[in-house]
Amino acid sequence: MKILVLNSGSSSQKTALFDLSPQAADPASPLWEGKLEWDGSKETITVTNSDGKKFREESRVLPEKRGSSLGKMLDQLWQPPTGLDLDRKDIAAVGHRIVHGGPRLTEPAIVTPEVKRAIASVSAIAPLHNIAGLDGIEYSEGYFPKVPQIAVFDTAFHSTLPLAAKVYPGPYEWYEQGIWRYGFHGINHAYCATRAARLLGRDLASLKTVTCHLGNGCSLAAVADGRSMDTTMGFSPLEGLMMGTRPGSLDPGILTHLLRSRQITQAELDEVLNHQSGLLGISGISSDMRDILAAVGTGNERARLAFDIFIHRLQSGIAAMAGSLAGLDALVFSAGIGENSPEIRTSCCERLAFLGIELDQTKNSLAIPDVEVSSPGSRVRTLVIRAQEDLCIAQTAMNLLSPC
Repeated sequence: MKILVLNSGSSSQKTALFDLSPQAADPASPLWEGKLEWDGSKETITVTNSDGKKFREESRVLPEKRGSSLGKMLDQLWQPPTGLDLDRKDIAAVGHRIVHGGPRLTEPAIVTPEVKRAIASVSAIAPLHNIAGLDGIEYSEGYFPKVPQIAVFDTAFHSTLPLAAKVYPGPYEWYEQGIWRYGFHGINHAYCATRAARLLGRDLASLKTVTCHLGNGCSLAAVADGRSMDTTMGFSPLEGLMMGTRPGSLDPGILTHLLRSRQITQAELDEVLNHQSGLLGISGISSDMRDILAAVGTGNERARLAFDIFIHRLQSGIAAMAGSLAGLDALVFSAGIGENSPEIRTSCCERLAFLGIELDQTKNSLAIPDVEVSSPGSRVRTLVIRAQEDLCIAQTAMNLLSPC
């Protein structure tokens, strides 16, 4: 069973093909991977198959032709140099990561017109992602007209949040209207908690775990008994930790002040909160933590401030998640920053010793996921785990089509 996964983001479209049949040599490794990226000035398509053959093309960004660019990337499934010995009929399903499922979509679903309308109805809450996800579905339906399309929702894992963590302390009518904490990155949070239990040889039900998804978007989850009990993102992906271009939690009085004093329009505020804040907004350099760290090394004070704010909020968030669990057994770092930055892990954990967190600096500096980096005497086990959202989406799609 070959499952194609489309993982749509605000500035990229990732694609991966998995062979999940019983005879597959390595079901966890994709047969083929593609990435379509745009940065406002150029568009880049990169495709690689399991033999290491690669296709790369850069061109000027033409937003109105983004669908044709996705098609150009998908065409590489069958064409040299990266093409496989496949036909479109060999694809059993296409799985789609959808960031926001809203109040109704709390389980994976075969895409229908009703499902698409439900996704569209909450697109204004997650504008960077849901519209891109819908675009991916629409294009895929045309490219694979007879193949089932499966939507997998980042918010679904957090549907188990207790009401005390879920409901905002505004008017109760907000909750009745569906304004509550949804949480995001749930696909990876769920995977990391399960993977941590396996690596530690523990029963998932016995573990209290804080999972840190740290990429361009950042969030934490408190997981007990395999269920999400608390998380930092909320009604939208804007809440919580400092991120690449998003601020995380802010005093809402700042926003009402800016609007009331007419210093900013609603549209401009949306642009600032989604595209001009976070690491980019503070540093003035970049939304990429690698660039921030390089600038810190040259003595750039605003880059240092951006780094310090990021660490401060990350430390505070981890302590809060541990408080929600009334204890902590395991801490997991995942996604681009979490997996690849020993500096972030070290700086974050330095002031969390009171929770029983202690890193082995040699292991941490050399860490290649999936691995434990805690010291032998640490009460809390700290791990670095590779994000596997695409594989999880493929497995979910397969299980939905062929339940055990």
